[in-house]
Amino acid sequence: MLIRCTTLSTCACSQCACKKTSRAQQLHCTTLQLGRSRLNPAARSSYVCSCRAPKKDEWRNSPKLFGKDLQLSRVHVRNVVINETKKQGNWKLSVCSVDLLSSKAGQNRQEHHTDLYHGDELILRRGQTFQIELELNRPFSTDTDKLYLELKTGPLPLVSKGTHVIIPLVEHLEDERWEAKIVEQNGNKIKLSINSPANAVIGLYGLTVTTSSLKGDATTTYTSSKNIVMLFNPWCEEDTVFLDNEGERKEYVLNDTGRIYYGTEKQIGARTWNFGQFHEGILEACLFIMEKSEMPPSGRGDPVNVVRVISAMINAQDDYGVLVGNWSGDYSDGVSPTAWSSSVEILRKYHSTNGTPVSYGQCWVFSGVTTTVLRCLGIPARSVTNFQSAHDTDVSLTTDVYLDENLEPINYLNRDSVWNFHVWNDCWMARPDLPPGNGGWQAVDATPQETSQGTFRCGPASVNAIRSGHVYLKHDTPFVFAEVNSDKIYWQRNLDGTFKQIYSEKKAVGHCISTKAVGSDKRADITSLYKHEEGTDSEEERIAVETASRYGSKPDVYSTPVAEDVSVEVKVDGEGPRMGADAQLKILVKNLSSQPRRATIHSQVAVMYYTGVLKEKTIDWVLSYQQYQSQLVDQAAFMLTLCGRVTETKQVLANQTTFRLRTPDITIKPIGDAIVGKEMAAKITFTNPLPSTLKGVVFRVEGLGLQKGHEVVVGDVGAHSTVTVTEHFIPSQPGPRKLVVSLDCEQLSQVHGVADIVVLEQ
Repeated sequence: MLIRCTTLSTCACSQCACKKTSRAQQLHCTTLQLGRSRLNPAARSSYVCSCRAPKKDEWRNSPKLFGKDLQLSRVHVRNVVINETKKQGNWKLSVCSVDLLSSKAGQNRQEHHTDLYHGDELILRRGQTFQIELELNRPFSTDTDKLYLELKTGPLPLVSKGTHVIIPLVEHLEDERWEAKIVEQNGNKIKLSINSPANAVIGLYGLTVTTSSLKGDATTTYTSSKNIVMLFNPWCEEDTVFLDNEGERKEYVLNDTGRIYYGTEKQIGARTWNFGQFHEGILEACLFIMEKSEMPPSGRGDPVNVVRVISAMINAQDDYGVLVGNWSGDYSDGVSPTAWSSSVEILRKYHSTNGTPVSYGQCWVFSGVTTTVLRCLGIPARSVTNFQSAHDTDVSLTTDVYLDENLEPINYLNRDSVWNFHVWNDCWMARPDLPPGNGGWQAVDATPQETSQGTFRCGPASVNAIRSGHVYLKHDTPFVFAEVNSDKIYWQRNLDGTFKQIYSEKKAVGHCISTKAVGSDKRADITSLYKHEEGTDSEEERIAVETASRYGSKPDVYSTPVAEDVSVEVKVDGEGPRMGADAQLKILVKNLSSQPRRATIHSQVAVMYYTGVLKEKTIDWVLSYQQYQSQLVDQAAFMLTLCGRVTETKQVLANQTTFRLRTPDITIKPIGDAIVGKEMAAKITFTNPLPSTLKGVVFRVEGLGLQKGHEVVVGDVGAHSTVTVTEHFIPSQPGPRKLVVSLDCEQLSQVHGVADIVVLEQ
């Protein structure tokens, strides 16, 4: 009988002269000899090893393999070999392959709410079980075999730091620990259910599986070629980012588009923003930002630490972060902040250039990108706009305005400012590091304004602490408190150079704090979350302000209250003045006393960056287009300052009002049926509102699931002219989608449009 080996070129049997053989070859030879020993004597005598060529007589005299006495089942030989090998203890358990069951449509991704992420990686949320399948070289036996898994993250994984995780095999899974249990066994395949704790470090993990015998023999290790991504889990009650409302989870974690508000409190504008946290390359970019921050992986289990790092990394001020801030008006070597309408292009560009900061951003861009990164990592987040937002530079917790002896502003001293709007973020988490009652929404701001512990970042600051004036609680609560609830204090210079407080404006900042409503595109006013209702009867609000001020650099500001019986305010009719037309406002002066009052009022208007039974008399105030046309900057915003004095009482009147010139919208009209894989079009129309030509107009177009972001060069657009372009694209994802278009032009900003498109399956 001739038994040939097709896998080896040499062997170590007694008929072979070859002495240099591998362990595998020797084992093979043993297999041949074992098989030969089961043959009857006639067959055994004619057995020929394949390591030498048979002689002619051996071929001729070899008994027929199909004879009754010589039948030798291959299965029988295999079983004999297996049994003999097991007796010898040589057949070790090893892993042949690992299936992470990472399909977007599979159980893991569906149950972990990660099926929207692009790609087929295993993306998990901590504190929740997941399954993987192992294929072994033989059936697993709990009586003789041992198996455990290891997960490692970061450059120097350590068990003590939670970055090297050893997952044992157990009979019953328990919460709050890393464990694995066999839930299915079919031949050589086993399915494991693996549990992770709710405080696990987030990030990218490598997986290895180690097998051995219970006797402690030499182990074998298998390394998976695919990594595992671990995220925060707002669906897990034990996770500190747990959000107990399904509608809010869909909005603040899963919604990839939103609205960001801008303008002034009396003229609130809204623009659609594509967060795109599930878009191709965005998860990788977010993990890259974490690596770029050099934050120790051991600290990535605490959302407070992660949010603080993200706040610093979204701006490029001191750590080569994502976005370069620019408020100069010159964006010739980058993209104008008003031209962005999406985080996707920004994050992908930052990642693809290995961390080269992207030019340029202002507050709403910083906020939009921050929302994307936090939602991508699993932290509930939203963009928040504060109108009349104070910027306190000296930690006084007041906004100070310095006037000279003639009530004229002293510009070099007026470093505090009031932005007509400012956009930051809220993120949701428990705060076990603070006294009870300070969990929930936390303010975080990535716009580089002031440093915090030496780095340009802000938050997370408890919104509950801000509301109560508990500014001694970390992180950066005093700064955010001043933004929403500081009083504007007017100081007049005396002849000897000292200053005295002459007026306190108690409702000057923190108005119409806005965010997108849950489940709709409407605006939600969340001012009451940040501050108590303002007014003469609001004792709670006054207590909060005066409590906070005691921790500031001017604790005695409120020692001498100022009497007032005349007020002045500015009114804007309707939606306010339009770009290209005269700006008309009304100044309303009220006498709250029972005596007649005479007042002298000085008005001064300045173009600003977005970064400031009674008797009454109404005064019309007009600013002509010819006066402001050559002075415009990004936001087309103005600040009207009124200062005056009441003759009889010497009361000082002071008011600062911001207003903006309304800009036209871009109209977008979809053409054709919106079906996945079928070409459709959209007609984009824009009318120049100015009596002058717009130079070098560019449309920036993007729609998640519709088409990638790109530029459409329009060129010059004449005075009051209308331009129309048609965009053709092929939708790639079904469901409700938004096509967003913004205008990039040096002479006109904050012009954009959006079209809602419902894409059907093919």
